[in-house]
Amino acid sequence: MNGAGKPSVKRRGKNHTPPANGVKVANGAMAAKTASTHYSDASFMKWTVADAVHVATHHWMPCLFALGLLFFMGVEYTLLMVPPSSPPFDLGFIATRHLHAILESSPHLNTLFAALNTVFVGMQTTYILWTWLIEGRPRATISTLFMFTFRGILGYSTQLPLPQEFLGSGADFPVGNVSFFLFFSGHVAGSVIASLDMRRMQRRELAWTFDVLNVLQAVRLLGTRGHYTIDLAVGVGAGLLFDSLAAKYEDSKRKTALTTKHDLIS
Repeated sequence: MNGAGKPSVKRRGKNHTPPANGVKVANGAMAAKTASTHYSDASFMKWTVADAVHVATHHWMPCLFALGLLFFMGVEYTLLMVPPSSPPFDLGFIATRHLHAILESSPHLNTLFAALNTVFVGMQTTYILWTWLIEGRPRATISTLFMFTFRGILGYSTQLPLPQEFLGSGADFPVGNVSFFLFFSGHVAGSVIASLDMRRMQRRELAWTFDVLNVLQAVRLLGTRGHYTIDLAVGVGAGLLFDSLAAKYEDSKRKTALTTKHDLIS
């Protein structure tokens, strides 16, 4: 009866852990458990021999690129670099040294090849403008404008030295022995852009014709030392890249137009 009406009080023991600390301990345990779970769930922890065989047989190209990475790491880190007093080393120049000797000894043949190459550049330009002005498809023209703009930026930013054995011609494009950017090849990139458009329109025979002429053009440019190998290789990549960017540009404008139309209707 003496204790009636008084609330019972529970005394805390000396070893009682405050709730806040309990939360910290629990969170720490959960974090450790989560990290352990992440490590155990890592993809490579589940790989088997069968998976490795599958990758090697069904994804042989990335495997080949992996070997290429290792090989060229060894080449790069053990290569004697070209000294500043020497001309750049170019494997394409070595491969076309016989063609260079023929063109050097025959200026008329060099001029003929330059004129034919200029005709091919005219074919590229005519086709690209035709797709826009006549067929109403601006993608190839947009990609060409993208390409030449960025070519100008890069070509001016890093101006490579003219090869010592350069064989110029007044019939070459740009006509008149004017100066030009070496990096990268607008000849090659423009041909790639035209060829990609031809394939989209199922003009495969014409596309293959342009591809063959583009290869001959590249060989001739190496033979005359009009471009380094890297200029031509990047020219191919630039044609592919800017064609893709032009497609994204068209898609974005198309989506914007549809959104605007939908907003006006609603």
